[in-house]
Amino acid sequence: MIGFKANKISHVSEKSIPTTTLRWLILTDNCVHELPQTLGDCKQLQKLMLAGNQLSQLPETLAQCQNLELLRISANRLHELPNWLFTLPKLAWLAYAGNPISASREQEVLTQHGTARIDWQTLELQQLLGQGASGLTYRGLLRQQNQPLQTVAVKLFKSGLTSDGLPQSEMVANILADSHLNLVGLKGILLNHPEGTLGLVMPLLEAELSILADPPSFESCSRDVYQAETQFTQATALNILKSVANAALHMHQRGIMHGDLYAHNILYNEHHAVLSDLGGASCLPLANADHKQQLQQIESLAFGILLEELLTRSTLDRNVATFLRQLHKDCTQQRPSVRPMFDDIVQRLSII
Repeated sequence: MIGFKANKISHVSEKSIPTTTLRWLILTDNCVHELPQTLGDCKQLQKLMLAGNQLSQLPETLAQCQNLELLRISANRLHELPNWLFTLPKLAWLAYAGNPISASREQEVLTQHGTARIDWQTLELQQLLGQGASGLTYRGLLRQQNQPLQTVAVKLFKSGLTSDGLPQSEMVANILADSHLNLVGLKGILLNHPEGTLGLVMPLLEAELSILADPPSFESCSRDVYQAETQFTQATALNILKSVANAALHMHQRGIMHGDLYAHNILYNEHHAVLSDLGGASCLPLANADHKQQLQQIESLAFGILLEELLTRSTLDRNVATFLRQLHKDCTQQRPSVRPMFDDIVQRLSII
């Protein structure tokens, strides 16, 4: 793993890439405008994090990186996604918001969407609930005129760029996703913070929801880390899978992909599951039907990986296990174009 984050790097020498051993390259928040063609010789490359640079294109040789699973190219200067991107057999997690590809749509959503604006003066922050790459989330009280006092969650964004992209892009994703039983949801956008901090006001989730798994470790690279004793009942496993599939389908229908569909972004209990953290979400290219479908099929692979993780940690009856193994096989096919779309995944899960 090589990481040079926020070092004002503008040039990456071909000689700097250890092609035989590199699995994880982080060049987030630099000034890189071109990547060396030798990056395509990195046959073991699994994670490539390039958000916040000045890239107007990616090297064609990256098509040779057949083990690439996670790609972060948000907040660059990309006007289109290369066609070879949609042929990578293992790419499951992709973020590309904050590029010219979707800039006009993102700006339109931020300025013209009818989402409620909530004044800072109407909020009272309480304890910190959690923090991630993009911001800190607090429990809060919302006092609005002629309305009862509400308990809410308030997310305050950290300034600048994260490994996933820009705060504004995450705001766009939350606005477009709006409300759904299996998403965190949104009450409004924060206005008039005394320090100009961007923020979101969201419903407060049930306290008994637990995080499904921990994020990938240095050793696991691209795979979430479950507690050794983790085991799920059939009902819980099916609840998680159905909830996440419904959430992803809703997002796709609203014109966005999650981009980070991982167990560590899923909150659950026996009866309810929520797909959270839209920091890696991107607007689907509505004018390009082929790319729109292909991006959704990249997300199908991420769902297939989650399905496999639950399969190996759940007690299932034989028929259900056989059914889920077939769905996993379909979602993880090497050729992205033959993977099921989420309307099909949701329909198939609905019969068990």
